Amino acid sequence: MSSSKHIIVIGSGFAGLSAACVLAKEGYKVTILEKNDQPGGRARVWEQSGFRFDMGPSWYWMPDVFENFFALFGKKTTDYYQLKRLDPGYRVYYGQNEILDVPASMTELEALFEQIEPGSSTALRQFLNQAEYKYKVGMGEYVFRPSHSITEFIDFNLIKKSFSIQLLTSMSSHVRKYFKNPKLVKLLEFPVLFLGATPQNTPAMYSMMNYADLSLGTWYPMGGMNEIVKAMVSLATELGVEIELNTEVTKINVKDKRVDTIQTNKGVFNADMVIAGADYEHVDQHLLDDPHRNYTPKYWNSRTMSPSSLLFYIGTNKKVPGIQHHNLFFDEDFELHAKEIYTSPQWPTNPLFYVCCSSKTDNTVAPEDGENLFFLMPIAPGLNDDESTRAKYFNLMMDRFARITGHDIRSSIVVKRSYALNDFKSDYHSFKGNAYGLANTLAQTAFFKPAMRAKHINNLLYTGQLTVPGPGVPPAIISGQVVAGEAMKILVD
Repeated sequence: MSSSKHIIVIGSGFAGLSAACVLAKEGYKVTILEKNDQPGGRARVWEQSGFRFDMGPSWYWMPDVFENFFALFGKKTTDYYQLKRLDPGYRVYYGQNEILDVPASMTELEALFEQIEPGSSTALRQFLNQAEYKYKVGMGEYVFRPSHSITEFIDFNLIKKSFSIQLLTSMSSHVRKYFKNPKLVKLLEFPVLFLGATPQNTPAMYSMMNYADLSLGTWYPMGGMNEIVKAMVSLATELGVEIELNTEVTKINVKDKRVDTIQTNKGVFNADMVIAGADYEHVDQHLLDDPHRNYTPKYWNSRTMSPSSLLFYIGTNKKVPGIQHHNLFFDEDFELHAKEIYTSPQWPTNPLFYVCCSSKTDNTVAPEDGENLFFLMPIAPGLNDDESTRAKYFNLMMDRFARITGHDIRSSIVVKRSYALNDFKSDYHSFKGNAYGLANTLAQTAFFKPAMRAKHINNLLYTGQLTVPGPGVPPAIISGQVVAGEAMKILVD
């Protein structure tokens, strides 16, 4: 079809790009307004002195979601970028000389589990069979529902499946039902660290993440995660989407329950439909006047947010032997760090952290003799962020990295940049400086999340990590697809 209807998408993150592509394919005129100087939202890149850093997402999981998205347009991911499955998928450091490499092969993975905990290979098969079922139900039947109300889920088969995917059991008790060894427990609980709650408060439904991790595998798009952004931008451009960079929305004016005009730093825009892919709280509380908001400040302050992060982008002038592409440093107390993120928010006492070294896989992201390193420490949102605190934790991570790997890289650092709460706020208007959106607790699942539809405005919808289906790159892409479908229903009516 073709349409004279004009749709404005605020924000060019994965959800915004996804929505724009789907709508443009259906013949709508689509314009994306992007605050920053490059598209991609948190998946931007930073380049300096021959180093190219992915600033945000670094894990490529759920490859089927990406394939399914591009298939909507008769395309494949290989039309845009080349994927490499990592083997090992990642390395876990439990301490000095305590290393666990997670193999891509299921046979090798079962052997590894058996070696650590006799009898656990059978338990792993059972655990992953359940996780596969949850993944197929969750990704097939739950995530594509707009979740406007509970009535969407009043379906006998779906209710029955809700019990079988363990919405009411905790991830912590579910994992411990199958495994006793603390190393294996940590390994299986780690994916939920970024979902916004402790394993004790995360539904066991999210063991689907273990299926995504251990069965579907960890992949890397050669050139970096921003290659996905480039692919989506290329597709959007081919479909006729216009992307206005350095264009920040400063006010959304409403008249007669409809968006009337959108004010930006570059002038005023008009549209028949607006999709807000920018930070939901910022749009709701700062771009709209009080009568048109979905929620109150009290509501937002009562939300459980996923973590923020302290990040360091580091380029070295020498190779760092022995480490893998993805490295998890679990040599400290997992439960204490989780408590200091979610239960008693504070800068952590002895944090876990993650190191990505994409130059182990990709020789285009660093000079020939150097390494591209990305240090990430999960922290609670809403903390005070200053340079002295960043410096303290930089030295803490460097000390631990040196002690555990045997390599002190400080003297070989030639490029360094820190990024934390204040940057998330200034670059993305991120609520409390969060990095990953809304926590995936049971009380914030499906129709309990902030609504996709504006309650008092007929032509405004929300998409992205603060609404359904939730945080992460694949869910954001799906969120864009779902909101596009909702926009078309409204425009047709």
